[in-house]
Amino acid sequence: QLQASGGGLVQPGGSLTLSCAASGFTLDYYAIGWFRQAPGKVREGVSCIRRTAGRPYYAGSVNGRFTMSRDNAKNTFYLHMNSLKPEDTAVYYCGAGDHCSGDGSRVYYGMDYWGKGTLVTVSS
Repeated sequence: QLQASGGGLVQPGGSLTLSCAASGFTLDYYAIGWFRQAPGKVREGVSCIRRTAGRPYYAGSVNGRFTMSRDNAKNTFYLHMNSLKPEDTAVYYCGAGDHCSGDGSRVYYGMDYWGKGTLVTVSS
């Protein structure tokens, strides 16, 4: 299973780091990613990393502000979020699966495992 944590309330321009810890399986063998769903909107891909590693893909809306990283030794990955905006408010989910790609604007994914989500609220 996946357990996401680190959400909370932050002011615009602030920073927050989300963590996703895996148990029961090894993340090395999976593509991993972060996704979000704002009220009334569909879930969107925020960032993902392929199983074979390489640079993360980012959605255009977060590129340059968010950074995804992984720590295989801890079986955990992270989303470092900077310069947060009110439109970043959403429930953030982590996932692991077999597909991850991107085109600079959108992140495309196929995930088999999902965390329960953690709420990020950006508001003054």
